[in-house]
Amino acid sequence: MVSKEQYLGYIERLVRLTHVQPFDQETYKELIVELCEAYRLSRGETVFYQTPLMEQRGIGEMFCDFDNKKSKNILLRIRIISNSKAVIIGTLYIEDEVEDHPDEEVGQLDSMLRIILGFVSRMRLLQRLEEFGFSDLDGYHNFRAFARYLDIANIENRLGANVAFHIDLHNFAMVNHEIGRENGDKVLKLYYKMIEDAIGDSGIIVRLGGDKFVGVFDRKVKRAVYEIFLGVPVAFDEAGEKKIMISAAAGVYMLPNPYMLKSYSDIMDKVMMASSTAKREAGGSIVVYDDKMKSAKEHMKKVQSDFREALANEEFAVYYQPKVNIDSKKLSGAEALCRWIKDNNVVPPMEFIPVLEMNTDICDLDFYMLDHVCEDIRRWLDEGREVVRVSVNFSRKHLVSIDFLDHIIAIIDKHQVPHEYIEVELTETTTDVLFSDLRRIVCGLQAEGVWTAVDDFGVGYSSLNLIRDIPWNVLKIDKSFVPKDIEDADSISNKMFKHVIALAHDIGLELVIEGVETVDQLEVLRRNNCEIAQGYFFDRPLPLADFEQRLAQKVYE
Repeated sequence: MVSKEQYLGYIERLVRLTHVQPFDQETYKELIVELCEAYRLSRGETVFYQTPLMEQRGIGEMFCDFDNKKSKNILLRIRIISNSKAVIIGTLYIEDEVEDHPDEEVGQLDSMLRIILGFVSRMRLLQRLEEFGFSDLDGYHNFRAFARYLDIANIENRLGANVAFHIDLHNFAMVNHEIGRENGDKVLKLYYKMIEDAIGDSGIIVRLGGDKFVGVFDRKVKRAVYEIFLGVPVAFDEAGEKKIMISAAAGVYMLPNPYMLKSYSDIMDKVMMASSTAKREAGGSIVVYDDKMKSAKEHMKKVQSDFREALANEEFAVYYQPKVNIDSKKLSGAEALCRWIKDNNVVPPMEFIPVLEMNTDICDLDFYMLDHVCEDIRRWLDEGREVVRVSVNFSRKHLVSIDFLDHIIAIIDKHQVPHEYIEVELTETTTDVLFSDLRRIVCGLQAEGVWTAVDDFGVGYSSLNLIRDIPWNVLKIDKSFVPKDIEDADSISNKMFKHVIALAHDIGLELVIEGVETVDQLEVLRRNNCEIAQGYFFDRPLPLADFEQRLAQKVYE
C-alpha cells in the first residue's frame, strides 16, 4: 500500500509538473508510469471531447501514458465538464489478479486523477486556442503564424540570408473544374505539404486564402523548394495513379545578411510585387524581387491616382489605325487605340494599360473610348463623310458583368450610330466560365447588329472551339502567326497559316492580319488570299485629324 508520505510526494510532483512552464513531457510520463506501478494499475487513460455532442458521437482524442497490456477492470472513472463545455473522462484500470484497493488508495487516486484531468483539459484547450489563433478552418497555418515566426526569428537574429516568398498557384480554378473541388482540396493540401516538408524546420509556409501562400525558408533548401514552385505532379487518388501537374507563380525576396525586420510589410510588399510579375508568365515561374520593382510599383500607384482626373479632363485621345484591303488598297476600317496625352506628351499604352488592367479602371477607359468613337462617327455622318467600321477593344474583365452588353448598346444608341459601324474586339479566354460569358456577349452583340472580332488569334493557346462555338464576324490574326517569306512552302508555319485562312473563309469569317510592316509580309498574305491588313506598312495609329484625311482620301497610293 502507498504511504501517506508517498502520496503527498506524488501530489507535490504532479502539481509542480502540471503548473510550471515549459512543460517537461518526459518527466511527466515517467511520473505517470511510477504512479501506475505504485498503485498496481494496468492502464491509465484520458479522453477529451470538445463538446457533449461529440462525446455522444464518440468523436474525441485519447491520451494514454501507461498500459502494461494486461486485462483491464475499471477501478475508477471520473467525468468532468469544463466551463467551456469540453468533456474530459479519466479511467484507471487494474489487473484481474490484483487485490481490491483500499478506500484510502482509491481516494488518493481520485485526487491525483482530478489534477491530471484538469491539466489535460487546460493543455488541450490551450492547444485549441493555438489552432484557432494560428490556423485557418482548413488546418493551414495562417498569417498570424507567419508573423509570429518572423518575430521570433527576428529576436533570435536568424532571418538574415533567408528566402521569403509569395506563391499563387497557376490556373487552380481550372484544376477544381477538371477534377472536382473535393479532389482539388486534396491536391492543394498535398502541394502545401510538399513545400512544408521541403522547408522543414528552416522556415514556415502559411495560407493567405484560396490558393495563395506566403512563407520563408533557409537558402540551403532553395533548390528543393524552387523545384516544387516550378511544377510537380500531385496524386489525388488512393492508389496514387491519378496525377495532375501543379505549379505556382512565385515571387521571392532574398533577405540580406544581416537582416532586421522593421515591419511585416517590408517583406510582404516585395514578395507580392515579384509574385505579380511572375503571374503574368505561363506555367511555373519564379521572379526575384529587385529595386526596379519598387520603381514600377511607384509608377503603378501614380497611374492609378492620376487616372480618374485624367478621365474627367479627357486626357485620353482616340487614335485610329487604318485597316486596308490588300487588293484594292482601299480603306476598309480602323481600330480605335488609346493614347494618353499628358502635359503635351503622348504616354505609351504599355505604361498605363497594364496598370489599369489590374483593377476595373480599364473597364471605365473602354467605355470612354467607345463613347468618343461613337461621337466621332456621328459627326462624320452628319458631315456627309463616307464612314468605315471602327473596332473598339474591350478587356476580358468586362465578361463577368451582367450589364456589359446593355452598356455597349446604350452608348451606341446615345449617339444614334448605326450598329453596323461598330465592331467590338474581345480577346480569347482559356477558362470554361469566361468562355461561356464570352459566347453570351458575342451572341448578344450579334443579335443587335454589332460586329464582333476575336483579337490576337494565334498568340495564346487558341482552341478551335473559340471559332466553332462563338459566331464571330472577324478573325484578327497576330503577326507572330504569319509565316516569314523565306520559309519553305511545306514548313509547319506555312501549312498552319494556310489552313487557318481556308477554315476562316469556309465558315464566313472576315480576316484581318495585324502587324503588317513589309512588302514581303504583304506578299505572303496575297498568296494565302488574305483580304485585310493592318500595320505600319500602311499607317501607324493616327490622331483624329490625320485619320480624317485618310477617310477623305479613301485609297492608298
